[in-house]
Amino acid sequence: MAKTILDFEKPIIELEERLDEMKKASDGLQIDGEIAKIEEKVKHLKENIYRSLTRWQRVQLARHPDRPYTLDYIYNMTENFVEIHGDRVFGDDKAVVGGFAKIGNFKVMVIGQQKGRDTKSNVYRNFGMPRPEGYRKALRLMKLAEKFNLPVITLLDTQGAFPGLEAEERGQAEAIARNLLEMARLKVPIICVIIGEGASGGALGMGVGDRILMLENAWYSVISPESCSSILWRSWEYKEQAAEALKLTAQDLLPLKVIDRIIPEPMGGAHKDHQEMSNTLKSVLLEELTNLVKIKPDRLVENRIEKFASIGAYQD
Repeated sequence: MAKTILDFEKPIIELEERLDEMKKASDGLQIDGEIAKIEEKVKHLKENIYRSLTRWQRVQLARHPDRPYTLDYIYNMTENFVEIHGDRVFGDDKAVVGGFAKIGNFKVMVIGQQKGRDTKSNVYRNFGMPRPEGYRKALRLMKLAEKFNLPVITLLDTQGAFPGLEAEERGQAEAIARNLLEMARLKVPIICVIIGEGASGGALGMGVGDRILMLENAWYSVISPESCSSILWRSWEYKEQAAEALKLTAQDLLPLKVIDRIIPEPMGGAHKDHQEMSNTLKSVLLEELTNLVKIKPDRLVENRIEKFASIGAYQD
């Protein structure tokens, strides 16, 4: 499979290829000093590029095909994962996965949106776009977690809820709205993590929690840059300008208190090292869980409602 290289990464790749050529040709030659200089140059170039990414470039990283998805995190972070299927109403939505698991010393219910790696798996997972039965499955698992007094962790990564006619016929809007209501008053801790794309109500339908965490190169917005561009300019050509205007990155949303914490990624993005990224996320989740389980259920719900009610509030 061909390696995916984003446009802004090409200078790094070119320099790394030059470095590899020098290392191959260095046998018997005294060029260690030159190699060290280029290695240092590669390091500084990576730091300069990845620390000054535009909003559109972060969107590109969030969509990288090698980026870890929900099941990658589950298998890397948790033990004894038991997946639960079906919504007990219509069917089993493969775009939503979830079940019981153990993370550190905590037994939890982990739920997330799952994309595919290739055409076949993307069709199977419906490209990570949940249908109504996906949101109802998620709610069933949350209620099950509440029954057994288990914290809930949701991993959000979707370009939106599935917009097909059959989804509307089966009550897509009602399913998302029901999740918003029920998550607001669930009497167990909820931690929501935007691990990639957090688009529109598709993400929000599983995104009401006590703590909203976001990976460094994820994005979270009411609309994608392309869709925003097509509405405002009737063309996708202005997606970069739309991304700038939407302020959809973690760095934008933290000061606005839409999210509570930014989780750092490995240099170059989460796809560079799945295990390192999983270890970082696991460490953060254990810290957050340790604090949340100490809060009494009624206080937890009150804090959650106050948290979301205060977003966007202002005074003249």
